[in-house]
Amino acid sequence: MRRLTGVDLKYVCIECESLLQRVRMESPVYRSPDPVLKNSNVSHDRVKTMYRSLIDFWFSDEARRYWFKSTRAFDKQLVDSYADTWEQARKGALDDWQRTAVGSLALVIVLDQFPLNMFRGTAKSFSTEALSRTVVRAAIAKNFDKELPTNQKSFMYMPFMHSEDLADQALGVEYFNQSGLESNFRYAKHHFGIVERFGRFPHRNKILGRESSEAEIKYLNSKQGFKG
Repeated sequence: MRRLTGVDLKYVCIECESLLQRVRMESPVYRSPDPVLKNSNVSHDRVKTMYRSLIDFWFSDEARRYWFKSTRAFDKQLVDSYADTWEQARKGALDDWQRTAVGSLALVIVLDQFPLNMFRGTAKSFSTEALSRTVVRAAIAKNFDKELPTNQKSFMYMPFMHSEDLADQALGVEYFNQSGLESNFRYAKHHFGIVERFGRFPHRNKILGRESSEAEIKYLNSKQGFKG
């Protein structure tokens, strides 16, 4: 048995915290402790303005070109603008956003997409993926995904594509298999194939302090190797 490293323990702690947050969010008796609502006179219209502003930014021409080909400057821009928002979302302080389709989408983007940029190359970049899938499942249960335009809908389903759980990957393939999402559907099948083959994403092994198998090393060094 391999001895756990400091990186392993750090990732376990992050995963445990995410699990606790997921249990809290799924509890039927839970009520959002959103400080924006609890500790001020800010109206629900103001809350809507907050997440709509985030959506307007993410789907702007400026941000769109960095979705899948980011730069250090754009990553820093997200840190400067949204690190505090991510921290609030991680703690459940923005759960009230889930009252609407657009708010749910904004919360998913904060929990799933932004960390990949803000904490690139660290275990922390994956630390709130599980929380984002909890938000997605709740949104789909309320048919919120059907209220979104196609380009926004793709980001609602993205957390399933990022999961190392094969059942989640299967859901991603299912939801991306619709008109207007053909490109995403191809990537969803590709991601499903990787997790089906290895049980995880080999390119995350180094970041998470996991030992790669010989098969994974061979795959990563091949032309077909997915580097994330």
